[in-house]
Amino acid sequence: MRVILFTGKGGVGKTSVAAATAVECARLGYRTVVMSTDPAHSLGDSFDVELGSDLTPITTNLWAHEVSSLHEMQRHWVKLHEYASEVFAAQGLDEVVADEVANPPGMDEIASLMWIKHYAQREEHDVLIVDCAPTGETLQLLTFPDAAKWWLDKIYPWERRAMRVARPVLQPMMGIPLPSDEVYASLKDLLLDLGGMRKVLTDPATTTVRIVLNLEKMVVKEAKRAFSYLSLFGYITDAVIVNRILPDEVHDELFKKWQQIHKRYEAEVEESFAGIPILNVPLFDREVVGVKMLERMARATYGERDPSEHFAHSNPQRIDKDGTDYVLSLRVPFVDRSAVDLSRHNGELYVTIGNYRREISLPRVLAKRDTGGATIQDGELRVRFTQPPAQAKK
Repeated sequence: MRVILFTGKGGVGKTSVAAATAVECARLGYRTVVMSTDPAHSLGDSFDVELGSDLTPITTNLWAHEVSSLHEMQRHWVKLHEYASEVFAAQGLDEVVADEVANPPGMDEIASLMWIKHYAQREEHDVLIVDCAPTGETLQLLTFPDAAKWWLDKIYPWERRAMRVARPVLQPMMGIPLPSDEVYASLKDLLLDLGGMRKVLTDPATTTVRIVLNLEKMVVKEAKRAFSYLSLFGYITDAVIVNRILPDEVHDELFKKWQQIHKRYEAEVEESFAGIPILNVPLFDREVVGVKMLERMARATYGERDPSEHFAHSNPQRIDKDGTDYVLSLRVPFVDRSAVDLSRHNGELYVTIGNYRREISLPRVLAKRDTGGATIQDGELRVRFTQPPAQAKK
């Protein structure tokens, strides 16, 4: 099964692009599911239909699904939901209110991961399009499998063992119910499911990410950071989609100024995402709502291309763990180390090669480390980030 995740800053038209991609995949004959992981769903609005927590047919070969964390908790993780409800009720909340707020933080992301795995394992469809929440929530979604594995390996066995011993002594003195073995068993099943998601999401033969952006400063900056984080966690970005480009034939004075702004950031996007296909989508003369307009957007985005193709098979930029260090690798073919100059400022890494400079927004895990040198190997510039001396001694 082919899985394509769409992410980007809120308001860039990510949902429309995801829906348009799904419509085109279905038109080409692929059995296609498009699902939304954003708690503030707008996928149904894009198709101009009401969507629920189960698959809804849209057109031939196309189904849509808006994930509901509350619905998923009650259907699949009833023990966890019941325990959370008991805790809130013990604190004096009305039973109905307690039941409504019994979803722990992050359950929207977890429920979404479960459905991605569900569709991938059942293989009843050919393509899964995922309309992700805005960038920050998407990155949280994609880091859940790593966090789950760490918790399951490091914390879970000790906490369950300790609770089994301490529960008979502590429970009479506590004002809230302590988790039972059944709750821990349900939690373990959930964590194991999350751990299995890592293989699906980071398999380059199955899953890629597409970043949607507009040609505005804050949007471009966030897209660059997202690209760095995606590289950090091993996800392949196979396309950048620039949405709402003003047509050249618009000559109004106001739009001329916006065209100048777009031209400036267009160059930055091409430089920052060099090596990844950049697909341009014009600003349309009407709202992109309904299947007909989504078909029009798909044609403008992909032309004769098949949207389910892998437009790139590896990232020109990646981040690997090497012992306690991280190594940022960039493709720089035919370049000697003597021709490369590196500098850093305010969380940005500047790579200068000859007359060209590339600005790379560093994720926090790298921004707080020291630069420990750089080498060129096999056509890649590899920049090492080490722990500051004070941290390394701890």
